[in-house]
Amino acid sequence: GLFVTDYFTRTPRKLSPFRSFASIELFHFHIPEDTVIAVWNLITFKEQGGTFGDQCPDRSITVYFRSGAPSVINPLHTHFPRDTAVPGSFALTLTWTLPNRTTGVFNVTSPLPGDWFLAAHLPKDEGKISVKGLYEECQYLFQPQLIVQRLVNIAVLYPGHVTDQSMAPHNRSCLYKVFVPSYTSRVLVEVLRCHGTEGCPLWLRVRAKAPPLHNSTALDCREHTPCQLALDLPFWQHWYYVLVEKHPGVPGTVSFQVTVQLTDCSRPSLARPPFLPSSASMNMPHSFGSAGGLALGDSPPPTSPNGTKPPVSIPNTSPAGERCWPVRPTLRNELDTFSVHFYIFFGPNVSVPPDRPAVFVINLLPVLDSGGVLNLELRLNVSSLCGENVTVFGCLNHEVPLTSGDNSSVTCETETLAGFLLSVNATASLSRLRIPYPQTGSWYLSLRSLCATEHGFEPCTNVTAEVYLRAYLSPCINDCGIYGQCKLLRTNNYLYAACECKAGWNGWGCTDNAEAFSYGFQLLSTLLLCLSNVMFVPPVAIAVRSHYLLEAAVYIFTMFFSTVSVDWEQRGGLPHVCLGHRHRHGPTPACGQAGEWGEWARGVGTEGTHPDECPAAPQVLYLLGAMLLSMALQMDRHGLWNLLGPSLFALGIMAIAWTARTIRRRHCYPPTWKRWAFYLCPGALIAAAAVLLYAFVETEENYFYIHSIWHLLIAGSVGFLLPPRAKPSGRLGPLPRRKGCGYQLCVNEQEELGLVDPAVASINSICTS
Repeated sequence: GLFVTDYFTRTPRKLSPFRSFASIELFHFHIPEDTVIAVWNLITFKEQGGTFGDQCPDRSITVYFRSGAPSVINPLHTHFPRDTAVPGSFALTLTWTLPNRTTGVFNVTSPLPGDWFLAAHLPKDEGKISVKGLYEECQYLFQPQLIVQRLVNIAVLYPGHVTDQSMAPHNRSCLYKVFVPSYTSRVLVEVLRCHGTEGCPLWLRVRAKAPPLHNSTALDCREHTPCQLALDLPFWQHWYYVLVEKHPGVPGTVSFQVTVQLTDCSRPSLARPPFLPSSASMNMPHSFGSAGGLALGDSPPPTSPNGTKPPVSIPNTSPAGERCWPVRPTLRNELDTFSVHFYIFFGPNVSVPPDRPAVFVINLLPVLDSGGVLNLELRLNVSSLCGENVTVFGCLNHEVPLTSGDNSSVTCETETLAGFLLSVNATASLSRLRIPYPQTGSWYLSLRSLCATEHGFEPCTNVTAEVYLRAYLSPCINDCGIYGQCKLLRTNNYLYAACECKAGWNGWGCTDNAEAFSYGFQLLSTLLLCLSNVMFVPPVAIAVRSHYLLEAAVYIFTMFFSTVSVDWEQRGGLPHVCLGHRHRHGPTPACGQAGEWGEWARGVGTEGTHPDECPAAPQVLYLLGAMLLSMALQMDRHGLWNLLGPSLFALGIMAIAWTARTIRRRHCYPPTWKRWAFYLCPGALIAAAAVLLYAFVETEENYFYIHSIWHLLIAGSVGFLLPPRAKPSGRLGPLPRRKGCGYQLCVNEQEELGLVDPAVASINSICTS
């Protein structure tokens, strides 16, 4: 055949250590139909400071692949919530072959068409909390590329028509496809009039959705006469691929005929007609490939180049009694993103008769619905059983309802199908099923009632069970409970939801308490983080006593917002103890962060400037610093310069002021060794210790303790660094000039100082006008 190659690539993204599904990087691809091979080229490289990170450590990268929906991964081996079905996926671990770059290749032969999702992450780390920009961080970038090779002009088989084929000696196989519409219970593929040098040296392989593989359903035509391959319960509304393959080493040309027969389950005694008035009546696409589409009139399809002939009579060999029951649709009601309810007409109470199953269909939209959780709930009305020991079984299958002719069967699996089983009875009247990241398309739920006897389950007589059925789509499982937060995430134009747990809880729904914090630990941590801000009370008292009212107001501001902005969304804890735990990205944490660094810088700046020297300077600097710091926090809240900027600016002002005083007074400032020994040095050491703890010691595990110590130290250092109260000057400066009258006002300086008698001090008077 003719092959066409397509290339797809994605932008490199930075990988993060795994904590929850919210920390992974998700990539979305689309594989076209008739693809025979898909090759993913997985490129990973390191970066540090804008260059290749040759010195970065090698960290393994895990990549997950899944068709139809994102992978449901569990690298930490946590427990899933009850009644949760975990779909499988394929995982691949990449190791480093070069110091700063590695490449992995993942091949998929005959992949399923449609959406494919790749998820990648780094292994879980120790949870170190580092200051952004303090040092060059090692970044691990991941870029997947997809190369697909697909066949074009694949011959199409029409049900009931015979196609002649001659396989040349240099050819090994011939590939066909046939479309299977809804309400098809059986697909029968047959090879006729096979002639070769050694009988019929052919293999017949059939597979749904994609070209067959070596392990697909196969039949050796040498050993079976006639060469017929039957598939029961095929997928509806999908292409089935038929591969006729020649045995290795067979010389000469092999000629044969291929035909396909479809059984309509609504009329089990009859096969589908060879052609219908229009392609829409068969639910078939208008484009059929090399053989052309069905005409819109009443004429049969044109003859293909391979020699498609009019239909022949093929006896129907489907099992007797095999039939399908009416499928009841559901009404889709979209409330919000991943919040969809599926209502049953004349529901939600459903009657399950004893002689036939009740079948319902739930349609999930492509791409849009695969990022949530499909929830199904069955509740049995015990009063409707009339005292009988009735059990209602439900089978949820994808793309085809599982309604076997054997009504006593209680399994939801066949050789080619695997579904989910639910059951309710008088003892356990409630059953739930949750499917995270479900595959899109049609999901069929078949309900049937069976009575339990001493010989097993048998069909009931004259008992119609009533079941309450609820089906809906939600973003997360139980909204992640009380110890988690459901987050809506986006990768390019694809939306999906995931839980982010707190307080040590883990798992897909934040229900795994293996590492959960106890109530006492949470209470202790909460009190430490909140009450450690009380250490700001002494600096406030010192500032008020020294008449530094503006500084006192800043410290009160810091103490309040640092208390109410404790980050419970990230660290976990008791949400009812501290305020502001729901404002992780709001203004409250910004106020607390600005206050924590601004109050220390203000204390240092106050040490350097005195209002009696330049009264307007402190007010101008305070207002300018508040405006600049608020602007910087709005741009990058966790930037390094947001932390160093106020501190370095305050140190610079202090250095300039002290130098000016030293030059003017001609001796060092501060002038006393006690000021250095008991105030400045202890305050600087305490502040340095706080910064070191904040920048290098703080981790996820010790956050409660280290951050509480940070509060204590940074508040304590301000109490030491605040300057003493300004003392009155030893001399009396000139009085302000009196305006308006213009007369002279004589003031005796010694009289004001109380040194001499005013009566004899008139000569030394100082007059000012």
